Amino acid sequence: MHQRCIPRLSLKPERCFRRRGLVRSQTTVAAPARPTSTRPDPFKLLAPQLAELRTSLLSMLGSGHPAISEITKYYFRHPSKQVRPIIVLLLAQATNGLGGDWSRKLWEAECEHAGGRADELDRPWTRPDLHRHSKPTTFSEPSSSSSSTLAHTVLPTQIRLAQIVEMMHTASLLHDDVIDASALRRGAPSAPASFGNKLSVLGGNFILGRASAALSRLGDSEVTELIASVLSNLVEGEILQLREVKLDEEEEGAASSSSSAADTDAITKKIRDGRQTSRDAWNVYLQKTYLKTASLMAKGARSAVVLGGCREGEVWKEIAYAYGRNLGIAFQLVDDVLDYESASATLGKPGGADLQLGLATGPALYAWEEHPEMGDLIQRKFERPGDVELARDYVLRSSGVQRTRALAQAYADKAKEVLQALPDSEAKAGLEVLTERVIGRKS
Repeated sequence: MHQRCIPRLSLKPERCFRRRGLVRSQTTVAAPARPTSTRPDPFKLLAPQLAELRTSLLSMLGSGHPAISEITKYYFRHPSKQVRPIIVLLLAQATNGLGGDWSRKLWEAECEHAGGRADELDRPWTRPDLHRHSKPTTFSEPSSSSSSTLAHTVLPTQIRLAQIVEMMHTASLLHDDVIDASALRRGAPSAPASFGNKLSVLGGNFILGRASAALSRLGDSEVTELIASVLSNLVEGEILQLREVKLDEEEEGAASSSSSAADTDAITKKIRDGRQTSRDAWNVYLQKTYLKTASLMAKGARSAVVLGGCREGEVWKEIAYAYGRNLGIAFQLVDDVLDYESASATLGKPGGADLQLGLATGPALYAWEEHPEMGDLIQRKFERPGDVELARDYVLRSSGVQRTRALAQAYADKAKEVLQALPDSEAKAGLEVLTERVIGRKS
């Protein structure tokens, strides 16, 4: 360990890092803002780093069982939007140096045994003393963590966080494709279609296990709590969606069971009693959207700022969370629009899947306001022959798609608005451009 790191953290630990090139100075963390005409494309800006992240992430998923290794790496080998790791990396760049504990985080990132160095995060996943008869699973040293251009503004723990949020997202896709019986994902056969449901579920569980191990090494209890709660949110969102799909099946036998424990949720009780209004449907829809999509973006964004040394009560954490939440909701609203606008080849997954699954998303809920007959179809979850085609016709004859896109734009504008409190930098400009790219995407 460097001798200057040992006595006291308060003795300007930056001296320990400059010699190794991790940081030049706290005041140079944020780059000057570029003119509006030359705002950076966040995907191009981070393309080399994202490629490095994917490479080292794949090596994190190695297993002694070839079948598990193949299934866990399957979706990572197909191009993804990588919006979640981009959010983490850009917010790290935009806020590092602003938090009260920035110096301590830098110290942890460079000094041996402090817990934040890249080589400490990259220890073998399997302890040799616990598995004496099997070869420990390791992954290659990602030397880029300490030597890439990101090293001046992003800490190794934040780089690892970017990988963790992408792992959790991919694990949820494996499970979702089993639940939804989806045949396509990212323009290729889905994991269940290629490997079967059992391996897909097990593969998702394995990825979550590796993500949990990586999360524990970040050494921050707030971040652990935030990211762990995302897993609960994903499950809660899926259960809420399943309740919607199975509503009428439950309703047939629910006439005499209004006092059952399953009726404790006020929204679900209203639906079961047949008194659901358009506002109730919107509440359920937006709640589900946050739980299944926006939660990971919001809490991943906040975690990035926490790992950069932002303390309780500092505004940067709230800015990061609000940005991720609003952008996440906008992202899902656009996804729901594309389900009506795009063909399967463009979208990368089956078009029109929401109605087939009995789901009333934003376009259908807006269509309900303009065509009251849509309410009956929504109430019975489009289960009768011809319901899906009729519902799609109502949506396309309404302004539902346009109004949902406008709502997504409103959330994206709010995400961009909360960024204004951040100092101008290339990363901040990249976050602003990201909101526009989310709204304008076609797949």
